[in-house]
Amino acid sequence: MTRHTTHIWRLLGWGRVLARHGALRLLEESPTTPAPVRRLCRVARFGTRQPRIPDYAGAFKAIGPAAIKLGQTLATRPDLVGPEAAHNLLSLQDKLPPVPLDQIRHEIETTFERPLEALFAAFESEPVGTASVAQVHRAVTTEGRTVAVKVLRPGVREKFARDIATYEWAAAHLEALGGEASRLRPRMVIANFKRWTLRELDLRREAASASELAEQMHAFPGYRVPTIDWDRTNGRVMTLDWIDGIKISDHAAIDAAGHDRKALASRLVLAFLNQAISGGFFHADMHQGNLFIEADGTITAIDFGIMGRIDRRARQWLAEILYGLTTGNYTRVAEIHFEAQYVPSYHSVAEFATALRAVGEPMRGKPVSELSVGQMLDGLFAITRDFDMQTQPHLLLLQKTMVMVEGIATQLDPSINMWDVAAPFVRDWIRDELGPEAALADRIRENVKTLLRLPDLVRRVEDRFPAKGGAPEDAPLPPLELIWDKRRKASGWLGYGTAALAGAALTAGAFALHLWP
Repeated sequence: MTRHTTHIWRLLGWGRVLARHGALRLLEESPTTPAPVRRLCRVARFGTRQPRIPDYAGAFKAIGPAAIKLGQTLATRPDLVGPEAAHNLLSLQDKLPPVPLDQIRHEIETTFERPLEALFAAFESEPVGTASVAQVHRAVTTEGRTVAVKVLRPGVREKFARDIATYEWAAAHLEALGGEASRLRPRMVIANFKRWTLRELDLRREAASASELAEQMHAFPGYRVPTIDWDRTNGRVMTLDWIDGIKISDHAAIDAAGHDRKALASRLVLAFLNQAISGGFFHADMHQGNLFIEADGTITAIDFGIMGRIDRRARQWLAEILYGLTTGNYTRVAEIHFEAQYVPSYHSVAEFATALRAVGEPMRGKPVSELSVGQMLDGLFAITRDFDMQTQPHLLLLQKTMVMVEGIATQLDPSINMWDVAAPFVRDWIRDELGPEAALADRIRENVKTLLRLPDLVRRVEDRFPAKGGAPEDAPLPPLELIWDKRRKASGWLGYGTAALAGAALTAGAFALHLWP
């Protein structure tokens, strides 16, 4: 177990990097930043020279791979980091110097326990992509198929594990402050970030995600997921079909190939909605580098390390929220927020509906070139504090992906209206999934499940409360004073800041920036 002092020094080291790039200014100047955290910011930047214009992207890149991943997520959260930081983080490229071929060869041969030549007839020495987690090489299998081979960087798992342990430590101490820090649920945010990251660091999981998405989208025309070569895939190496296509960001090449950019933009939006709302499993890293247009116009996606999943009830809420906003039914949207317990019950549904109207009405009937889904989400997040809405980590990936998809779609077709594209799809889904027939089928299915659980429930009650008197209740545990509580009493705010929350706001780490607007 890592010692407290190790976390503190690690955070302070990151803080010095952030300070040298001017990236602590956002946190230090925010009125919602707790006083102990603001003091720690001043400690972290002591003696440094800060640039006039903060370079958040440079700071995250200098800290390391885990911070790069975190920074890319924050780039889509202007509601949390502010528009200035979000715009700067958009320039953060997940690209590092390549690992030498001899190390890549060693990784492949060690994991498969076979020489490289037994797996591939040809293997290009220069990578076609170098990211913070892995790099990709083009190769030809011994059967003659052209493939892409993704290989984890040596030592990257250990590096991520070390950094995330400190994120968790900092988030736990930060949440203990209460107030705004508690409402934003940093521990849950980091827990989700950890799950996403661990999935990305296991290439078998990524391959399985690609396979599952391919099955889910097989009936959606014009969208493809490359086939996995399972014989050449394991936890550190993944092999899949090579994609010959045009990057979706290369508009000149798309036009030259004769593709209809308006149709591509609309299909991309519908593909995302199909994944997120119909399937509840979506590609959550849909940036421009991960989407290609093949010769026949098919949109092909790659890089499935980050995937989102939403359960059926949450998808129903999401569909009704989107449809309610597009049709102006703000009362129903407000009711859903209360049903989902996103808003505490002591608030007024009518007041929340009015706040939603203030967000939604300026959006209706206007092209996305004037107003956007991203702006709508910013408006929604702006009212969360007034209604004591806690951060919903399970929706963070969805929100991030919606902003990504919107950005790519509007670049392909600046005149696209996301609401016009989404509304028919959402309306039809609601009709099919929430109509009378669907409601009756759901009720029958749930009642049958309940009946089948009754015998087991009765047995468990009998085990818990035998015929000869019930089992005694467990004695209450005595209260235990935590170590930082003792130090806080002994040494005032300094002990409070160092032991209870020393660096907890990631004044010295990449995590802190995404907790306050």
